[in-house]
Amino acid sequence: MQPKQKITPCLWFDGQAEQAAEFYISIFKNSKITHVSRYGEVGKEHHGHEAGEVMVVAFELDGQAFTGLNGGPLFKFTEAISFQIDCETQEEVDHFWNHLAEGGPVEAQQCGWVKDRFGVSWQVVPSILPELLGDPDAGKSNRTMAAMLEMKKLDIAALKAAHDGR
Repeated sequence: MQPKQKITPCLWFDGQAEQAAEFYISIFKNSKITHVSRYGEVGKEHHGHEAGEVMVVAFELDGQAFTGLNGGPLFKFTEAISFQIDCETQEEVDHFWNHLAEGGPVEAQQCGWVKDRFGVSWQVVPSILPELLGDPDAGKSNRTMAAMLEMKKLDIAALKAAHDGR
């Protein structure tokens, strides 16, 4: 039996926690909703939700536990917190980037960042990127950085070509 995860990210939504969890589990392999809790009558004067509305959704993305809380409109997501996805291949980069960018006013940001329709920021990053950027040859690492700064979705072949001076 696997030990319980000690730290679980909690994402604050304004009534969209269940839809967000369903969206995310459709993108990541080995993912599932593990529990849904609903608001009751008790505390309604504090939380303002109708009895039966979804309060909390527990879900896993590729084995990583998350909690989605329907807390209301008070807080919004910012890029100060993001989730980094380690991608071995361009196919993985394309899969995550394209799916996370589906269905709404998403923002394709610079250097592999994408904000999904719920406002959550993701970094879709090739596994090789730290090696290319950390090359002790300053010319190679600088060319890689310059190429990356021009990209929204990262292109592994173009990053390698820049690194190699092609």
